[in-house]
This record gives sequence, C-alpha cells and structure tokens, in this order.
Amino acid sequence: MISHPSRHCTVELQALPSRIGQVRRIVSAQLRYWHLDPLIDRAALGVTELLTNVHRHAQPDKSCTVEIELLPDRLTVSVRDHDPRLPVLEEAEALDTTGRGLAMVAAVSESWGARPDGDSGKVVWFTLPAAPAAKPQPARPSRRAVVEEPAHLFTEVEPVACAPAPEHAPARPAVVG
Repeated sequence: MISHPSRHCTVELQALPSRIGQVRRIVSAQLRYWHLDPLIDRAALGVTELLTNVHRHAQPDKSCTVEIELLPDRLTVSVRDHDPRLPVLEEAEALDTTGRGLAMVAAVSESWGARPDGDSGKVVWFTLPAAPAAKPQPARPSRRAVVEEPAHLFTEVEPVACAPAPEHAPARPAVVG
C-alpha cells in the first residue's frame, strides 16, 4: 500500500514549440491531480518561459528535462538542459520583443535560480508556495432532515389604482382596396 501519492513528475523532451505546449498541459494536469489548481497558471507560465529559453538559447541541442516536485510547503519546477551557460536576468527595453522571460518567472514565483549541472549543463528552477491541503468538507445533511418553516419570500403590498385602459380603434385591413 502506498501511503502518499507520488509527489514527483519528470518529462524529457526536445524544447520545440509544439512540445512546449504539451509539457504545459502535462504540468497543469499533474497540479490538478495534486489538487493545486491555484498554482496552475503561474507554473504553466514559468515552465513555458524556461522551455522557450532552452529553445532559443541552448547549445549544442534542445533536449531537456522538466521536473516538478511537491514538498509540504512548496512546489519546485526545474528545467535541466545541456548548455553550461547560466541565464542572466537583464532588463528589456520598452520596445524589445524578447528578453522578459526570466523577469516574468521572477515576478510570478516565490524564488528562482540557476545552477551548474555537472560538466555540461545547467538547471534553471523556480518555486511556488504550496497551499496546505484543503480540509474535507462536512457531509451534507441527510434528506430526512427536518425542514424549518420557510421564510416569507414575498412582501404584501397595497393595490395601486391604475388609469383605465384606452379603447382600441377598430382593426384596419393591411391592404387598401
């Protein structure tokens, strides 16, 4: 018997645009399975940005591993690739169309960083605070519960005097003739 469900998920892939969307869906589904729905948008955005960086910058290849790990107080999402160059957070100019990915990861996460991984590679990661598990909801009352006297839903009002309705003119044919 397993007392705790798996709190670790790993996906290996080539960081190509079509695969990035698939990994985003995998991460979202795993977080739903762990009942961490409030973290889905931030985790999906963060993993998308990290995988996009692998796609745009990693050398010699685009192969990488995405790992998500749930600890009691936080979720860690990491991307490992074969390029030893560590990313640098730079401030993008107002009209730049790229260069904001790591700033967005920093903005949506609790913490983030990068570290060398062996002789040829690196790991870029971010963390999100994991909310404590929701308390189980109390059972619904049985259908045999005593129903109290219903509250009055309508208020009685005094009748209002209305003006007499105008008399209608006789109907006229639509076609003259």
